[in-house]
Amino acid sequence: MRKSTMPRRAAIRCLTSGLLAIASSSALIPATQAASPYPGDQPIRLVVPFGPGGLADISMRLVAQKLGERFNEKVIIDNRPGAGGIVAANVVRTSPKDGHTLIVFANGTAISKSLFNLPFDPEKDFTPISTVAYFDLILLTNPKGKIHNMADLLAEGRKRPLTLGTINPGSTQNLSAALFNSTAKLDNATVIPFKTTAEVMATLVRGDVDVAFESYAALKGPIDAGTLQPIATTSAKRSTWLPNVPTVKESGLPTYEVTGWNALYAPAGTPPEVIETIHHQLTEVLQMPDLRKRFEDLGTEAQISTPQEMSAIMHRDVTLWADVIKQSGIPRQ
Repeated sequence: MRKSTMPRRAAIRCLTSGLLAIASSSALIPATQAASPYPGDQPIRLVVPFGPGGLADISMRLVAQKLGERFNEKVIIDNRPGAGGIVAANVVRTSPKDGHTLIVFANGTAISKSLFNLPFDPEKDFTPISTVAYFDLILLTNPKGKIHNMADLLAEGRKRPLTLGTINPGSTQNLSAALFNSTAKLDNATVIPFKTTAEVMATLVRGDVDVAFESYAALKGPIDAGTLQPIATTSAKRSTWLPNVPTVKESGLPTYEVTGWNALYAPAGTPPEVIETIHHQLTEVLQMPDLRKRFEDLGTEAQISTPQEMSAIMHRDVTLWADVIKQSGIPRQ
């Protein structure tokens, strides 16, 4: 007698029903329990350790707008100025390590590591994402004076003690002047710090100092108007905003080079996949022609790097400025 297939068919129907039930119940799991792509539905906070209106603030606002469009989420600028970037760094390093709170570091951050007793280590407590912008400093003179190029400056420095004007002690401008002093072997030259860029410009126009160190962005108006004369730039190559002004390197001091930068960092411990996502989107943003043009108008150049390259840049500049600070005798604050 043929065996009945009913029990077997019933078992198959039961198993199929069970699998369907599991699938149906899985579909009912709330979306919040499933991993969503970064940044999800949370805004991104970009902490800037400078006040509004400066080069870093303006350029990062441009980047924030473009990133927000690509992520389809708000990117909020949070200005937290303070000596050594301590206030800003504390906000970010104590935030969740999920990529929703980032910080802007600059070459001044590398200086701060040797200049201030920081409660954080920018190389250990934070993870680099990429550089954002590069910019140089400019050596400026009074066009009505005797110095019109680097040859004049070095020749004058052999005749008498020169005066080099900068903003406050420990700034990139101030230490760049100190580095220039030692590189050019101007033993009797004096670096004179002032509180503001306006004071530096005023003393240069009056003839109280021989040369000033400042960024193009800070003095664009008087430079373009011819009130101040740029005689050299500090980076390795000529800038696109002052293409006719030679570098210090090509003007007689081949070992001298100073490049300012801004970069994007996250708290240490941020997942690598989040760092990679931010880096990818930032790369796309920094290649946009309209953004690159806006950066150039500000006297800076949009520049992407890998996290590893940014780490090397930070370490290089920490070492460089530690030596300059030591030689200049600037006390730790």
